[in-house]
Amino acid sequence: MAIPTPVDSYPSPTSKSQSETEEILLTHLPTDSGPSTSQLQKNSHLQFVARNLIQGFPVRYISQDASQPWLLFWTLQSLSMLQVVLDPNNRQRAIDTLLAFQHPEGGFGGGPGQMPHLLPTYAAVCALAIVGKPGEKGGWDAIDRQKMYDFFKSLKQPDGSFTVSRNGEVDVRGIYCLLSVATLLNIITPELVEGTPEFLASCQTYEGGFASASFPYFVPEPSHSAPTLLSSPRPPLGEAHGGYTFCAVASWVLLKPFIEHSPSKPLINTRLLTRWLVQMQGVPIELGGFKGRTNKLVDGCYAWWVGGCFALLRGLDEEAAYHKDDHEVSTNANEKDEDWVDDEEIEIDDVWNPTALQEYLLYAGQHPAGGLRDKPPKPADAYHTVYCLAGLSTAQHRMNPDRTRRKVLEALWDEKSENQTWWMKEVYTRSMSWSEAIGKKRTVLGGEGNRVNATHPIFNLTTTHTEGIMTHFYQQPTPPKRQ
Repeated sequence: MAIPTPVDSYPSPTSKSQSETEEILLTHLPTDSGPSTSQLQKNSHLQFVARNLIQGFPVRYISQDASQPWLLFWTLQSLSMLQVVLDPNNRQRAIDTLLAFQHPEGGFGGGPGQMPHLLPTYAAVCALAIVGKPGEKGGWDAIDRQKMYDFFKSLKQPDGSFTVSRNGEVDVRGIYCLLSVATLLNIITPELVEGTPEFLASCQTYEGGFASASFPYFVPEPSHSAPTLLSSPRPPLGEAHGGYTFCAVASWVLLKPFIEHSPSKPLINTRLLTRWLVQMQGVPIELGGFKGRTNKLVDGCYAWWVGGCFALLRGLDEEAAYHKDDHEVSTNANEKDEDWVDDEEIEIDDVWNPTALQEYLLYAGQHPAGGLRDKPPKPADAYHTVYCLAGLSTAQHRMNPDRTRRKVLEALWDEKSENQTWWMKEVYTRSMSWSEAIGKKRTVLGGEGNRVNATHPIFNLTTTHTEGIMTHFYQQPTPPKRQ
């Protein structure tokens, strides 16, 4: 039974919006007398996405002029999850367009001639992972990785963070974009990420989620020397937010090889994080959708930004199990080893409701004219289409790091490839080991016709596209197909 959120007799704009949203969402529940709305309208969504790609985006997207790589990535990844492959002509058009965004000094800008920025750099590289390939006109070999690395280094701050652009602000979303690209392109190094785990840990708030940044505290030193950065206290800058939290946790997973080799061994509180993530899922009257902050409205995009974090948590659990003999602990310093509950005793799926999330996306997230949206009665847009589909994917597919597959990848590792380093093998095999759990498939609400392709929990690329670009840049043999 859908029970309205209790009120405290002190109406506010927030409580009024909550009540109005709940009333609207209730009208989207399927009824015995009405038509079924539990089907994913793939044809309508394909037409919506294809129209933007072929005919061009509507005039209202002019505000996204500095986000052109994002428009392409949102479109291409939506097609990938909907199991559609571009024809050769449109693939080449996309490759040529994306390369036009590459800046002469490294990285990608939001459009031709625009300054390089971490966020469009991620979007451009991920879009090239989808449509590109090795060789002439394939796009991958046209990426200037050395200048990309130099651009990344130029953004590094003393506290381990990065600005999103030269003279820009610090934001964990930019750190996620940088680490994702550096991992995909095989340009990540200990020097590049020195201090970054400590910075990420400082962004975790009292709620358990992550804020956008933290305050870098300095202490005065004698006049002849520079100030010293303190590791503590560094309070988070702002409140916990779904987008920041996903980026921080995904970054943490990517940094695990370096954290394990770090003398300081920084830690995050995964229990508090899990508690916050669970609290972000809406109650039945909110149809099981996710909200991005405490006391905010549900929004389809957080199906990925928050719902996608549960796979990342599973990744931390699996990583602890992989190194069980080393007594690795993924919790905070105040938690003892014997308090940790093994993944075999309790499943991450037991603490959230993937089926309810599918209900929100199918009942309320689909726009009748095609595309997906924040919530009714809002219009569909490219951003919500891709992240609602990604949320649907994470609710349908139980992705986790496969220990057996990782061991196979380690056995296949070619030690003869150029410029081998101790971290390359770990970064590669960990990122490539993600696959759907065998024998633990989830219910696909509405039937198999609603199934979308699985997406990599870290990069939001299909596993096929992730493997394609990583095997190329790490110069490794093609891994065996997943069973």
